[in-house]
Amino acid sequence: MTDEEEFGFLAPEEADAPGDEWEEIDVSDTEADRIARRRDREFSEFRKRLTDADQFKVEQSVFDDATFAAIYKLVQDGHVDAFGGPISTGKEANVYEALGSDDGVDHDVAIKIYRINASNFQQMREYLEGDPRFEGIGSDKKKVVLAWTQKEFANLRRAEQAGVRVPRPIAVERNVLVMELVGLVEDRARRLAEVDVENPETAFEVVREYMCRLYAAGLVHGDLSEYNMIIHDGELVVIDLGQAVTVHHPNADEFLRRDCHNVAAFFGRQGLDTDESSLYEFVTAVEPEPGGTPDGPDVPE
Repeated sequence: MTDEEEFGFLAPEEADAPGDEWEEIDVSDTEADRIARRRDREFSEFRKRLTDADQFKVEQSVFDDATFAAIYKLVQDGHVDAFGGPISTGKEANVYEALGSDDGVDHDVAIKIYRINASNFQQMREYLEGDPRFEGIGSDKKKVVLAWTQKEFANLRRAEQAGVRVPRPIAVERNVLVMELVGLVEDRARRLAEVDVENPETAFEVVREYMCRLYAAGLVHGDLSEYNMIIHDGELVVIDLGQAVTVHHPNADEFLRRDCHNVAAFFGRQGLDTDESSLYEFVTAVEPEPGGTPDGPDVPE
């Protein structure tokens, strides 16, 4: 397998004008909230079955009725067929393995559930304040967490359109996000920090190009490092885009420089002659322009 085959680039899709055309994020009551208030027999039975499931017993104290209703709505809409066990648990969100289907074809999905009562509201504020999509959200913790979930879905969709390999976003409902499961639990994808990078030059080219494509599409990851990139089946996948901001965010440049520092430092430890200033110049060489995503620099075919 050649370097190019191991870390092949995706083809960008047609994208909208980057940065300032983002749709306003709506945090008003959803169908899940209405289902939770209605509490009909069918939903109540679903909630009891899910609460009694082994993988949810520990977590039921932090999931409100509207969260269970959001999962119920995703099941009704055909995005989720069956739940598996937990993949990861964190301070802000839990991720579960599940079974979904598209056009009758079963496939594994990941369900990320943000815990409204436990999320780090203050840490989120650093990324939310100044993002044009969050104007008018205010300081209501519930609204912030719901908007954050929608923001991650929007960021994943925009990154995918730009040709960045990310977990494919499937659906979002309230504080619940459904996306592609990259690697099964028993054969999970490994973080870049956990693997022996056999071709650091090519891996660096891919990471650098993906940073450039994100920037050209109006996004800065904001927390990019060897811990937010994974390798699975020879693909490098960028994950955890919840905190990604638009290029118009007042701290976008600071976040991008931090990303460049982290990436350059990691690949420097792999023996490459890299520096964060050169990486920053490469990423920002093509400015995001209204009317479409500009072409990035040449990459290996």
